Amino acid sequence: MTRLVVCRRPGLKGEFVWHTHEDTDELFLVISGRLTIQLRDGDVVLGPGELFVVPRGVEHCPLAEEETAILLFEPAGTINTGDVGGPMTKAAEILG
Repeated sequence: MTRLVVCRRPGLKGEFVWHTHEDTDELFLVISGRLTIQLRDGDVVLGPGELFVVPRGVEHCPLAEEETAILLFEPAGTINTGDVGGPMTKAAEILG
């Protein structure tokens, strides 16, 4: 069984990196602010209380033009930069 974790990303601002999670979906829930999930075939814009699931294998790049707080729902051990790695890779703040 895969352990699901909830990760909090407070104060998210700016553009992340284009990346893919080959083995897992990734669910974004916006708590405050506005989040654009850039996809190669169009953008998804989310406000407070809205969510979007990026299916496994879909390249995406989160963008927050203003300070935004989100929750991520993903399996434990998921690397935030997916297949890209690099300096933006960091451990998530896992909620209980």
